[in-house]
Amino acid sequence: MNKKKIAVVAGGYSSEKVISLRSAQGVWSFLDKTRYQLYTVLITEDKWVVVTENGNEIPIDKNDFSVELNGQKIHFDYAYIIIHGAPGENGLLQGYFEMLQIPHSCCGVMAASLTFNKFYCNRYLSAFGVKTASSVLLRKDDPIDSEKIVEELGLPLFVKPNDGGSSFGTTKINTIEQIESAVVLAFKEGNEVIIERFMPGTEITCGCYKANHQITVFPITEVVSKNDFFDFDAKYNPNSAEEITPARISPELTTEVQQLTKNIYNWIGAKGIIRVDYIISPENEVQLLEVNTTPGMTATSFIPQQVRAAGLNITNVLTEIIENSNNE
Repeated sequence: MNKKKIAVVAGGYSSEKVISLRSAQGVWSFLDKTRYQLYTVLITEDKWVVVTENGNEIPIDKNDFSVELNGQKIHFDYAYIIIHGAPGENGLLQGYFEMLQIPHSCCGVMAASLTFNKFYCNRYLSAFGVKTASSVLLRKDDPIDSEKIVEELGLPLFVKPNDGGSSFGTTKINTIEQIESAVVLAFKEGNEVIIERFMPGTEITCGCYKANHQITVFPITEVVSKNDFFDFDAKYNPNSAEEITPARISPELTTEVQQLTKNIYNWIGAKGIIRVDYIISPENEVQLLEVNTTPGMTATSFIPQQVRAAGLNITNVLTEIIENSNNE
């Protein structure tokens, strides 16, 4: 059997590169080696290379996304994108692969660019009745009117990059004096900043994927951070947060969240695996935090946890996604 050549595409242009590389190791470990020939492709602002098993870096030909190895030109049959942040989560890489007609694991250009922009995504989904936090968008050179922001959103609030993730550059604000420095920090991670009203409650997250024209929704995970919020440390330090799957919520809320996750998948035109983060308010109201179209895939990430809790095999799930990429 001729194995399909799979490029596991990692790296990126943002601080999330370190997380992407961890996720790439997870994807590599999950994929079926009897079926696929795997190659690690590292994309950074400085280089596009295949990283061989002995650590050598072989340049990618960007004209056709190929590489020459041992005198042979390798053309990839599929790209598994595991870049968190630009250019793998904002539609740029998706457009590149679609122009080259290379199947890939993520949603298309429109869905990727929409969900990468937290402010616009929330506005879009609110038109379907999804509840989101009130927010203010700042672009570079916009004045920072802290008094007006507090008047509109109250305190506490969150300041975060509008086009970033993994809680890099994110600050929880309790006083008006903290706003300006938090905005400056967020701008170091992105080109826009979103300031959101704080939503108290229980944080949960729910993943799903589509294959054979069928959306499978995973069990929900409850997130209990030991820090002030689910920040970078809580996300990647197992001692700083408790992740409980399935979440300790009622069967009725579970059904509501899973159905909403499925709806969001369809509304944004998603593909492959996505994960949607929510807050359950003290009044049991489901409120959207954000949509992740390239969720983390380390062994301890939410998606592998939820796949196990569903009684599924992550290798089989990824095989389904790859083999059905042209049919969805």
